[in-house]
Amino acid sequence: MNLLLDTHVALWAIADDARLSDKARDLILAPRTSVWVSTCSLWEISIKHGLGRGDMPLSGQAALAYFRQAGYSVLPVEPEHAVAVENLPPHHQDPFDRLLVAQALVEPMILVTHDATVALYSDTIVLI
Repeated sequence: MNLLLDTHVALWAIADDARLSDKARDLILAPRTSVWVSTCSLWEISIKHGLGRGDMPLSGQAALAYFRQAGYSVLPVEPEHAVAVENLPPHHQDPFDRLLVAQALVEPMILVTHDATVALYSDTIVLI
């Protein structure tokens, strides 16, 4: 199973944060699971950290190092991912989340998120 973690879930996973549910931990640690983090998430982390936002204390470079150390694969943003965004219903306005949804649907992968609005896009999105 290929899991694509949304940005916050990925950060919670590498930090073993209490906000990461048992369900999410079980999915991530399942023996036949490949865990992916999108380049889009690294871009989001870098932008928010670079702006000095208190909710993003980790730099993109540090996050990438931690994701690699955890054994996560990095999913590049492909042209097909970018153009798939335009066909998504307008459930969510956040461009990072919309791109993650598009990536999960195009690949296909199971997207793991904590955002109930993101989960509206597909039954292949797991809300934790």
